Amino acid sequence: MAFDGSCHCGAVTFTVDAAMPETAISCNCSICRRKGSLLSFFPASVFTLKSGEDQLKGYTFHTHRIEHLFCTECGMHPFAKATGPDGVDTRAINMRCVPDCDLEALTVHNYDGASK
Repeated sequence: MAFDGSCHCGAVTFTVDAAMPETAISCNCSICRRKGSLLSFFPASVFTLKSGEDQLKGYTFHTHRIEHLFCTECGMHPFAKATGPDGVDTRAINMRCVPDCDLEALTVHNYDGASK
């Protein structure tokens, strides 16, 4: 079963053709700590950007392995592009940008990105 997400203003919309995740990570790196994202990772093959490609701006830092994308209209960070440890093209979905996600039901794992 697929789920949908978007930025705050709705310019950027996407679908993930997968079940709603049961877990997410809360990373303490300098950008994730500031954004407050709860991230779940999926292969890029199940991710479809439905609208707003022209509204997205990317930002990378440190190892440049993750391109943090944000909407230039509302500033929201709905997802990121990454390469997984296994080399697979991956999307990191900010579950806070998925309206149908019950955030309280997620098992949140803390990730120490600040020390990486």
